[in-house]
Amino acid sequence: MPALACCVDAAVAPPGYAFAGDSSLPAPVPFAGDPLATNDAAALPTGEHSHWSPSLSADLYRIDGWGAPYFFVNTSGNISVRPYGKNTLPHQEIDLMKIVKKVSDPKSAGGLGLQLPLIVRLPDVLQNRLESLQSAFDFAIQSQGYESHYQGVFPVKCNQDRFIVEDVVKFGSAFRFGLEAGSKPELLLAMSCLCKGNPEALLVCNGFKDADYIALALVARKLALNTVIVLEQEEELDLVINLSQKLSVHPVIGVRAKLRTKHAGHFGSTSGEKGKFGLTTTQILRVVRKLEQAGMLDSLQLLHFHIGSQIPSTDLLADGVSEAAQIYCELVRLGAHMRVIDIGGGLGIDYDGSKSSESDISVGYGLEEYAMAVVRAVQHVCDRKSVKHPVICSESGRALVSHHSILIFEAVSASVHDSPATSLSLQRFVEGLSEEARVDYQNLAAAAVSGEYETCLRFADQLKQRCVDQFKEGSLGIEQLADVDGLCDLVSKEVGATDPVRTYHVNLSVFTCIPDFWGIGQLFPIVPIHRLDQRPGARGILSDLTCDSDGKIDKFIGGESSLPLHELEGSDVVFGGSGKYYLGMFLGGAYEEALGGLHNLFGGPSVVRVLQSDGPHSFAVTRAMPGPSCGDVLRVMQHEPELMFETLKHRAEECGHEDGMTNGSLASGLALSFHKMPYLVAGSSCCMTNSGYYYGNEDNYSRAADSAAGDDDHWSYCFA
Repeated sequence: MPALACCVDAAVAPPGYAFAGDSSLPAPVPFAGDPLATNDAAALPTGEHSHWSPSLSADLYRIDGWGAPYFFVNTSGNISVRPYGKNTLPHQEIDLMKIVKKVSDPKSAGGLGLQLPLIVRLPDVLQNRLESLQSAFDFAIQSQGYESHYQGVFPVKCNQDRFIVEDVVKFGSAFRFGLEAGSKPELLLAMSCLCKGNPEALLVCNGFKDADYIALALVARKLALNTVIVLEQEEELDLVINLSQKLSVHPVIGVRAKLRTKHAGHFGSTSGEKGKFGLTTTQILRVVRKLEQAGMLDSLQLLHFHIGSQIPSTDLLADGVSEAAQIYCELVRLGAHMRVIDIGGGLGIDYDGSKSSESDISVGYGLEEYAMAVVRAVQHVCDRKSVKHPVICSESGRALVSHHSILIFEAVSASVHDSPATSLSLQRFVEGLSEEARVDYQNLAAAAVSGEYETCLRFADQLKQRCVDQFKEGSLGIEQLADVDGLCDLVSKEVGATDPVRTYHVNLSVFTCIPDFWGIGQLFPIVPIHRLDQRPGARGILSDLTCDSDGKIDKFIGGESSLPLHELEGSDVVFGGSGKYYLGMFLGGAYEEALGGLHNLFGGPSVVRVLQSDGPHSFAVTRAMPGPSCGDVLRVMQHEPELMFETLKHRAEECGHEDGMTNGSLASGLALSFHKMPYLVAGSSCCMTNSGYYYGNEDNYSRAADSAAGDDDHWSYCFA
């Protein structure tokens, strides 16, 4: 029987209305647009495209655009990493799913027993990025006959993680690669790391400065670090002069210039004459005169500027570099002992694979074009002014570290489209309706017979709203309201007006792990890391664990408002199913970790460091760090987990138990809760035993117990 006829009992139809045996809405016409946006989100068009392959997934998710040369879909349908970029040999490729298995499997099964979400760091990719940047500038310098060299610095604000900064110093030592700091703690970590670096590596001190900051930078110079104090404000110069005399240190000084060249995109607010940092030409001239009067003009050796992050085109880049090079040459003419032009950050990456110069999340160039544009612009101006070519420095952070870090997380459940009721008792249904609602129902029935789609939807909406009003007034029961909902859902489905987009609930906090999406709408590539040899059967948005309506991802690269996803496997896509569905957020190695907050007290992810190796799976996990526990995040907010536990333990002793559970076993379970991560454990349930309680299976319990055992001094009461 046709759909609507199945839902309506024609034998008791309202007076004046009857449904013939074939009465139903005509076959729905699918909406135009996205081929995945069908009425039934679980069903995709069949035919010549019903066959699926990893290469089709690569196209669908634009992996070859944003991921090259590091990420690709392998023949098993998993995302793999080429740690050395285009120079990676086939046996060196690393399957991300094998990393996830190694990391998340319990120790009893040979795994590391870590909980997701997970950040996978790939130092080999970081090294390749640094070497590629250096090679791009080396090639441009050699091909253009430029008579100086390039040496970059890494702005540690992009990611202050100890091991990342140490890697940059180690990998860049052969190239005199240095660090940039923008605060006192960043300066301290940069000083410490550069003690093991190349003595010629620059330590660039940016940001607002007080006397303590400047004194620390001068001490760094005493420690034989190649430190440059960049003046962001004119007043800083007096502090530099006075403190350098007191400490008997001859400083090296730079000035940050406010250029007229302005980046029009989101990241361009720091550029232009009204930018947050830097000196105007008038202020720069006053700095030169004051240094000259103090007999310290030879200290002025570096010019710094910053057009803005994600510079979209080499035309804008060349315009800004040319303007800065003019200022550099003028400073040389005024007697400063200029040596370095620091072009700042701005080297962008292509987050969506579009290679567009009209977007905040893409750029219309690669490393080679960027380097060539910089070298040519500086060389052209300096040659015209007969000025010696300066050392070229850049503060390229995003372009260095973004690719080497991957955030992996699980989808733990997905919304299910309820099937509308297939039969309704019109007698019960109609009897409870007000007169106005009955008229809406009769009009809806008539429109259904005549096949008037828009009219059907209009009267269905009116009927539903009247019934909701009746329910709020108390004159309609919940059973009748459910009948109305079912009828209206069926009408929407039959005319193709249902929303095919489902909500996938992910074991993640957007505010902690992807704060730039929430804060500025920054888009990152998000892709399933497996099952890419299967055609995705749904479209979805991602909803996180936090109790916040902003805790969702509903915008994706390519201008999409939903993401092609696969059906979850096991237990009808509810939390606890045996099948796990893993997603990866890529290109997030810059800023996200430092900016992440603690909304709902969800802490950061677990972190592993993975190197390519010659082992059976082509990788080795060289460092593994569990994510912050509940106790860790509570401490951040000034709570004291040990005292909290004692309070709860005392309450347990006061309450007593008649179920055979001992106070000690209850206390042991409470203590274990403080040691676990705040995130969900897939497939878990709360299990109580006479010897305590735990979440998940025994492997998970053992995993948490092993983690807690390391703190015996403070948590000796963890185990009964």
